[in-house]
Amino acid sequence: MYEAIADQIVALGRRAEGVVYAVPGHPLVGELSVQGILSRARDEGLRTNLVEGLSFVEPVLSVLGIDGLGGLQLSDATELAAAHHPHLDPDRPALIGQLYGQRLASGVKLTLMNAYPEDWDVTLVRAAGVEGGTALTLPLYELDRGDLCDHLTTLYVPALPQGAGLPALQDTVARLRAPDGCPWDREQTHQSLRANLLEEAYEVLASLDAEDEGKLCEELGDLLMQIAMHVQIATEEGAFQFSDVIGGIDAKLKRRHPHVFGDLAVESTADVLRTWEAIKAAERTRSQHAGDEHSRLEGVPGILPSLARAQALGDRAARGGFDWRDLPGVLDKVGEELAELSESTDREARARELGDLLFSLVNVSRWLQVDAESALRGACDRFVQRYTWMEQHARRQGLDLSSLPLEEQDALWDQAKSLG
Repeated sequence: MYEAIADQIVALGRRAEGVVYAVPGHPLVGELSVQGILSRARDEGLRTNLVEGLSFVEPVLSVLGIDGLGGLQLSDATELAAAHHPHLDPDRPALIGQLYGQRLASGVKLTLMNAYPEDWDVTLVRAAGVEGGTALTLPLYELDRGDLCDHLTTLYVPALPQGAGLPALQDTVARLRAPDGCPWDREQTHQSLRANLLEEAYEVLASLDAEDEGKLCEELGDLLMQIAMHVQIATEEGAFQFSDVIGGIDAKLKRRHPHVFGDLAVESTADVLRTWEAIKAAERTRSQHAGDEHSRLEGVPGILPSLARAQALGDRAARGGFDWRDLPGVLDKVGEELAELSESTDREARARELGDLLFSLVNVSRWLQVDAESALRGACDRFVQRYTWMEQHARRQGLDLSSLPLEEQDALWDQAKSLG
């Protein structure tokens, strides 16, 4: 529709007398047709003259009694409803224009609820600056309930409490690192924070194992703080900024998901994985042409816990075609490695063969689609629970567990195991 309007207006504009195209409000606020006309006119060298008018923004500000320079964000309702996550900073207020109907209001509500609480109070302003105009404040979840929106409706979304958006965290970390900030934070480097980053990552895993969503929220925040600290250090050194980090991973995700962000058709997860590997292979080829030699295994960090690293290495190799045809073949390999361990005669050989056995067991976990690290962590937790029960049971009998014969300890173990 907008292209057709631009075609007609530009055609009329070629005449000596020109043409007047009138729109409600300001021609550069919420008028896509005007943008199309201006672009076409520039391409054809046609002169244009913009006559400024009062947009919907000023009357809405008057109704709400807010300052337009108070960090106010402007967004179009149709664009916002089409997004999966709002492109808004929740620490700043927002005006969402052209909220013309209930169905559109439903889409806007669902998008906003990815970043705002469902009971966050928002305000619908109808016919601002016109006699009979109204302003209705209601919780976000009620936005699409009833016939509340028309072509003169604007939605106002107040800012969340300070510190709800990523820019707020960036500012807090930058303040801590400033000359008048925290002495400890100012002294930190990428290397000095390595242990902190690892600790926070493990605490996230612990909260996942505990299935504690409240703790998970807190620990993800701690991990994000570590990321923000590293980015701030890099920013101060002129290496990169947060926009580089986010832009880089966003571009990579889109590049590696052409079936979502492009025209490629896939029918299964297997198709997705094959496409992913093909794209990564092409990236490696481009890097090699640039003078860098890369291996399929190069992206697996050597600092990973050994079980996780073994599983990642096996997975990378398997995706390159280096794998057994079926599970029995993997289990046969375990038996082969166990036999080699039994035949080992010196400490160095035993250590080597034990490592090979553990690696083959990790391949079994990969074939069973079980995370080896999590499986062993679960086994450790069960061992602690059962052994602690044995100690407590012996203590209640007035006995010391360590002094019991192995047969009695084994019987207690079976009892503990039967309990879970």
